[in-house]
Amino acid sequence: MLSATASGYNSLMPSTLNVSEVFRSIQGEASRAGLPCAFVRLAGCNLRCRWCDTRYAWEGGRDMTLAAVLEQVREFAPRRVEVTGGEPLIQPGAAELLTALCDEGYETLLETNGSQDISVVDPRVVRIVDFKCPSSGEADANLWSNVEQLTPRDEVKFVLADRADYTFSRAAIAQYAVEQRCAVLLSPVADRLAAADLARWILDDNLDVRLSLQLHRIIWPDVERGV
Repeated sequence: MLSATASGYNSLMPSTLNVSEVFRSIQGEASRAGLPCAFVRLAGCNLRCRWCDTRYAWEGGRDMTLAAVLEQVREFAPRRVEVTGGEPLIQPGAAELLTALCDEGYETLLETNGSQDISVVDPRVVRIVDFKCPSSGEADANLWSNVEQLTPRDEVKFVLADRADYTFSRAAIAQYAVEQRCAVLLSPVADRLAAADLARWILDDNLDVRLSLQLHRIIWPDVERGV
């Protein structure tokens, strides 16, 4: 088995993906929170965020053909599918997978960490771009040119652990006029930032953003995988 690494997947054919897990759950984040969704979690990530809650997807995984991934997704008979990670876009086959899911008629979502060029993604895909804040240790990896690619169907997310992260995200939203392009979501890191504090800051500054909680962590607080 080929292990995923932060350096990418150049030894894999484009029609092959390194997959951490495929499962069905309740969408826990962003504007579709609460809706049933099938997830394809690809293995490997180019970042090492301090508060990452899916570290098990940084490495490992199993090689699956594109056809095998699609067949497993079909078993769930979903209306929507999210491709997540790790960081999906470091795999050459990710764009092909996203297009194939669109072709099969699914509402197709992509969660990406903001460091990879999203222009390669099929325009039918809802791209959820998770720009990194300073507490993650990876804010320097943000590819801000991605903002120019955003459309009203897309979403931008900032995950915050403290007031400094809030100040950073507020400044970025203003500097890049993100809210003029798509929905913006602010999400507190569990056990690091109280949702009530974040809500107060948003209200005090009259920001037109959505407070987003990790619904799946509320429903299944002690479950790491498959949610």
